[in-house]
Amino acid sequence: MSIDQLEDLDSAALTEKLRESKEELFNLRFQKATGQLENPGRFKAVKRDIARIYTVLRERELGIRPEVEASAPEASDKKADKKAAKAAKKAAKASEGDAK
Repeated sequence: MSIDQLEDLDSAALTEKLRESKEELFNLRFQKATGQLENPGRFKAVKRDIARIYTVLRERELGIRPEVEASAPEASDKKADKKAAKAAKKAAKASEGDAK
């Protein structure tokens, strides 16, 4: 992932990307230990992605890079919205059943 792509993400998305990258590096280490690693060059790429993410986060902390606002709701927000809508619909049906 390039620096330009990382700059476009907000801090929450960056921390999520960091978590995913660390998880991928963890899995790559296990694959290497068990002899199942197909692409050893992926280690270097993932480590560099992690370093890039840390760099962007630190630059934002120091005020070198401006903070990016969340432009679109994330998938987790969509899930929460769907759950809330479903619960409201269920409650409405229950209240209709009580009214009859």
